[in-house]
Amino acid sequence: MNINQSTASLTDRKTFFISMFILAVMFFIFGLVSWVNSILIPYFKIACELTHFQSYFVTFAFYIAYFVMAIPSGLLLKKVGFKKGILYGFILMAFGAFIFVPAALTRLYGIFLLGLYSIGTGSAILQTAANPYVTIIGPMESAAQRMSIMGIFNKLAGVIAPLVFAAAVFKATDTETFALIEAGTLSEIEKNIILNDLIRRVIWPYIILGIFLLLVGIAIRYSVLPEIDPEEINPEEKTAESEAANGQTRKSLLDFPYLILGAIAILFHIGSQAISIDTIISYAGSMGINILEAKVFPSYIMICTIISYIVGIVLIPKIISQTTALKFCTLLGLILSLGVIFANQTATLFGHTADISIWFLAALGFPNALIYAGIWPLSIHNLGKFTKTGSSLLVMGLVGNAIFPLIYGALADAYNLRTAYWILIPCFVYLVWFAFYGHKINYWRKPKEKTALIEK
Repeated sequence: MNINQSTASLTDRKTFFISMFILAVMFFIFGLVSWVNSILIPYFKIACELTHFQSYFVTFAFYIAYFVMAIPSGLLLKKVGFKKGILYGFILMAFGAFIFVPAALTRLYGIFLLGLYSIGTGSAILQTAANPYVTIIGPMESAAQRMSIMGIFNKLAGVIAPLVFAAAVFKATDTETFALIEAGTLSEIEKNIILNDLIRRVIWPYIILGIFLLLVGIAIRYSVLPEIDPEEINPEEKTAESEAANGQTRKSLLDFPYLILGAIAILFHIGSQAISIDTIISYAGSMGINILEAKVFPSYIMICTIISYIVGIVLIPKIISQTTALKFCTLLGLILSLGVIFANQTATLFGHTADISIWFLAALGFPNALIYAGIWPLSIHNLGKFTKTGSSLLVMGLVGNAIFPLIYGALADAYNLRTAYWILIPCFVYLVWFAFYGHKINYWRKPKEKTALIEK
């Protein structure tokens, strides 16, 4: 190897590691702005006097943007490039954070939802850009490993976000205050004074968040992060599956069954993950645990998730394949979901006395960590020129965060919080099917086999 080749190799390695660091920062921010929803839900439920169903519009407003904006995000990135698109995403997120100021001053839930939608829109653009980077920046067989690394940063933010938010907006005396509100002994004027004070505590945290998001967006725009093109990085994929194969021509995304089935798998996985994280504080409340104590339960889920990511990094792909890991995790998720529904025994753990089913719910963090990382590469491989729009379709699956908590909230209002967890079962049944069979489906109909004409 000559000096020029050696220098180029070092430059490539340096660019790779800097790019991974920048992506890690982005995934941390995804976690910061999204996993705080787990405590925003009970917070708004109290401050804006909402039902369970209404409170879960927090996740609906945030994640419906992923469904609405996923395809436009892909088109935006194609038009302006990944780095400019990332800057636009951060600007939209910052704008959403600033909307919290007038929302808090008026205590209007609808304005908060508008702010959350704007944050979700920016996040959708960033996710559409970041996931292909992680997938194709290195070998496809180790994509799940890189996804796991990104997942650690994402879930680390998930550990921190609820705790930081709680520290910023809650006071030690709030337990007594919430008890007074729930008892209904306060006059309407006294109650409104307390609730107005409570809701306005979000103003400065979200002003600081908005400024932070703007600064990060500008820094990434002018960083050394390379402008990538999936077709150029993997030129062998340009014609591998997108052109004629076995007599069948790929003309659109709909011609890739494993991609469509993968998007549905993302939908069910994200939905089940959102339910476990976003409902656990309310579920703890049903066991007599107040919100100031229950605020740590989402962090328990995130810690389980981080541990699982670390295991995945160590084992995948050296010891087990990412497909095998996906099969194991989907089965484990189904078993734990049944535990949430049927386990019925009081236990004390980490200083909390609660029904053991809540720990089955927290343990869902273990399988959920590697399910997303397993689905993504199995769904996006060999898309060639459809890689960007295929990525957008998978990002649309994140709308599961918007839909499934609402379904859970409706079931919780109609029945009870525990019975509502039945929604997890069909989610994991589908994920098990995709892991074992669905990802192998390359064609909607069996391709015609070429046969030699034998004249007799």
